[in-house]
This record gives sequence, C-alpha cells and structure tokens, in this order.
Amino acid sequence: MNSPWWKERVFYQIYPRSFQDSNADGIGDIQGIISRLDYLKWLGIGAIWLCPVYDSPNADMGYDIRNYESIMAEFGTMEDFEQLVEELHKQDIKLVMDLVVNHSSDEHAWFIESRKSKDNPYRDYYIWRDGKEGKEPNNWSSFFTPSAWSYDKTTDQWYLHLFSEKQPDLNWENENMRAEVYAMINRWLDKGVDGFRMDVISLLAKAPGMPDGEGEGYVFSEQYFAFQPKLHEYLREMRQNCFVGRDCMCVGETTFVTTHNANSVVGDGQELDLLFQFDIMDIDGKNGKWNVIPFDLLKLKQIISSWQKAIDWNTLFWGNHDQPRAVSRFGSTETEELRVQSAKMLATAMYLMRGTPFIYQGEEIGMTNYPFVSPDELRDVESINLLHEAEKEGNRAWAWNGILHKGRDNARTPVQWDSTDNAGFTTGTPWIQVNPNYKQINVENATEDPDSILHHYRKLIALRKGNDILKYGDFEMLHPSHEKLFIYRREYGAGSVIVCCNFANEQITLPQDISGTIILGSLHTKDMLCPYGFAVFSSQKPDLKTCQNWISSEKGSQRRKD
Repeated sequence: MNSPWWKERVFYQIYPRSFQDSNADGIGDIQGIISRLDYLKWLGIGAIWLCPVYDSPNADMGYDIRNYESIMAEFGTMEDFEQLVEELHKQDIKLVMDLVVNHSSDEHAWFIESRKSKDNPYRDYYIWRDGKEGKEPNNWSSFFTPSAWSYDKTTDQWYLHLFSEKQPDLNWENENMRAEVYAMINRWLDKGVDGFRMDVISLLAKAPGMPDGEGEGYVFSEQYFAFQPKLHEYLREMRQNCFVGRDCMCVGETTFVTTHNANSVVGDGQELDLLFQFDIMDIDGKNGKWNVIPFDLLKLKQIISSWQKAIDWNTLFWGNHDQPRAVSRFGSTETEELRVQSAKMLATAMYLMRGTPFIYQGEEIGMTNYPFVSPDELRDVESINLLHEAEKEGNRAWAWNGILHKGRDNARTPVQWDSTDNAGFTTGTPWIQVNPNYKQINVENATEDPDSILHHYRKLIALRKGNDILKYGDFEMLHPSHEKLFIYRREYGAGSVIVCCNFANEQITLPQDISGTIILGSLHTKDMLCPYGFAVFSSQKPDLKTCQNWISSEKGSQRRKD
C-alpha cells in the first residue's frame, strides 16, 4: 500500500529540556538528543516530535517564543540543530518540530514594537483593545490566569493572551503577520524539517467583536476563540503557502475539537493531516482538569469508538508534555508487578488501534508521576498559578491534590537512563528533580530485562511494522458494555486481529467468542487474563521473520478454541 510516511511510522515525543544533558548544566540539549539516536532507532522509532527549541525566555518552558529562527542557547546552536536533522535522516527518522503561532513571547521583537504606540507598523500583529469602564475589554479568562487581558500603560490599552501574560496572542487578521509566519515556516522546511506539530492551532481565529462570555466574573469562553469560521481560511492559506509540493506532515493540537467538527480540518487534506483530540485526556476530571475523579472504562471505550468512526486516521497517545504519566493515571503503581503489567497493557490497548502512535519520552519504561511534597519543587507556570489563586480562596488542599495527579511537571522530570546519579540525565544539577525511583525504573535495567516494558514496546512497534492489519485494518469495538475488559477487532482483507485488555486488578475470563492464534499476551490460563493482562489473537499465524523473532514460536503456536 502506497501511504504517506506518517501513517507508516511510530512517533516519539522529545521534551528536550528533560531528555539528555550533554554539557553538565542540568538542562537537556540538542547534542544530548543526538547522543541517544541509536536508542530511538533500536526501539523502532520512525519519527520524532521535538518540543520547542527556539529562543525563549521560558515563561512557559519554550512555548513563549522570542525568536522563531534562532535556537535557545541552553539547547545549543543552529549548527547543532542542523547536525540533528542530518543524523536523524541518516537513521531514516523524520523530524517534526513544534510550531507555536497562536501567540509569541512578549519579548519577541514584534511585540516590543507593537506596544510602543498605536500607530506602530507592528501594532496590529497582536490583539489590542480599549478597556470598558476601566476594566478589561471583555470578561474572558485565560488558560493560566483569571483574566485573558493585560493592561499596558504606554498606550492605555489591553492586549489579549489566552495563556500567560507573557504570551500575547498574534492577530491572524493581519495579512503581513501571516506572511511573515509562512516565510518562517518555509525556511525551517528548507532546512530539512519534515513537518510540524501545531500548538493550540484551533485557537487562531477569534469571534468578531470578541463578545463577553455568559456568567459572572471571568468566564472561560472557548465558544468565541476556538474553531471559529476563519480558522479554515488561515489553515488553507498556510497549506498553500508552505506545504503543497513538499513531502511533509502537519498535526494540529486542536483544542476543543469534537467528532462533529474534526473532519472540517482533516477531512479533505486541505488543512491538517492529523489532529490531537483530548476527550480521553479529560476523562478523569469533573467540571475541569483539576477536579480529579477515577476514569470510567465504559466512557473511555465510547470515546475511542466514536473517534475511530469519526475520522479516517487518528493519533494514538496516552500522554505528552502537558499530561501526567500514563501508568500513574490509567494503570496501577500499587506494586512493581502491577506497574509493569499495566504499562504493557496500556501500550497494547492504544498502539494497536488504527492511527499513528505518539509515544512520550519515558513512557516506554513506565515512568511514573513525581511524589511532590513542596510547592518549591514545581516549575510549571500553570500549576504555580493554580496554587497561588487557590490559596487566595482557601482551596490549597484541593489545588495540591489536582497538581499531584494532573500537574504538567509530572511529565517533565528527566528521562531515567540508568542508576547512576541523576539517572544518567546530567552530571550537573538537574533543572527539575529526578524521580527518586530512578534506580529501579531506568532504560539500562529495562534493556537487560527481556520481559520489561521497554521490550514490550519494541514488540508492539515491530508488530505494527510487519502487519498491514494493525496498520490499515478497520476498527470495531467488541463487548462495549463490559465494565473491565477493553476488546476490539482489526480487519483487513481476509485477516483479522483481536486485542483484549484487562483494566482491572483481578483475573477476568475472556468472552467465549474470542478465539485465534495468540501472538502476544499475558494469559493466566488459555481463557483468563491476569490482573491488567492482555492478549492479542490473530486469525492468521504471525510472520515471525517480519516481527524479528520477538514473538516466540511457543506463544505463536498457542491457540484458544471455543
């Protein structure tokens, strides 16, 4: 099958600050990434998504860009970046960069000029408005602060920032600004970049007049800044100016996307190739991210089934730099055995579905949430602001519980490479604490253990590469009302694969209609899954050569019959 490369490859997301430090300053860097490329190749990775390495004051850890065309000094130089591109391509690994163009840093040259005067040529590169009766232009709240507006006394106006006040929103109504963004994108593509992950790309267009949200006080008003009609105009223009004629891909972080509007941005190939949807990421929160509740497996299955039906090709992920660790969130860390088993199960459940897998760094060894004990340990602006506002209202305990479970710093602790000091991440002082469980949970230990989570990830990646059913097969959810088992079928041509996963800490008997050759699994008996167990059944015998003999002939010869 002649398919785009991004359907054939497994992605690995790198958060560079926490991946590998090469110069003992405690901060991961580009040379550190280069030093670990053999590991990524060994794992079976075909593409990486690189979080921002652009020059930034780090108000939001690189998502506040000061200069789109220079490399942050702590990460290295442009020469280092060009070497990274070259070395990745030598290994046949694609590079997708983060593109952050809903907003810039307030230290960007455009914004510095913009705030000087109302008639400055760069004024309309950003969204400035007069206040109302000495207050903000409207009552919108931001993702990070109570108000989405900040006052600037130089011109007696307010500027919009849907995130931190250090991240003013760009004005996509301005044609000159858009042209400069497109020129910047093309210069990165000319350097060999293979595509972009587009940060909060669904927020580019704002509703005309930017009306007040309904409610008292500051109101989160996504109905006026997400998926506005002009978004499609901007994305189509961007594609025509940047991507047509190039063998690259665009995946959007489409905040507030639904199954009803998703095809408006990926359906005809004129806007985005892929999108990230976050219905699963919201499953363990009630009326907001920070009100933590247990996730509902039935709801999880409904969400997945809906998205598999809604669009032709999905992104498959359990986590990223903005989410807590997957095994702490959806699996179990009660015991070491359960951590290992549930991490394997989660990977099996997610990465054998229809779509492109995105594995977040450290997930492949089952890294866990960090056991924070003090606010001094936090580095994330979102968590720090939440705690500050909660303390004003006497809700500190509630906020701290939310941060422990859902805070972004959980995903940003350094990758645990080995059992030496600082987990082999740095010989200096790390910018954020290393999880104290690193002597047990690390890549070196996992590499030496053939039954580790890491080796299971290699098996799954190999299975996808060697099996068109798992890449291109149709998806069907089986037993959708089962409260503990997650079961689905993939069908392609005359072949089929059934994936069975146990989300419970107890043995579960498989339904009688499940049969086939077991190609991967942790069955307690021939028809019973162990706690957090999994089993993959095929209607055909697996191609062991294609799978690089990672699936043993002993397992491959087992067969469950009704």
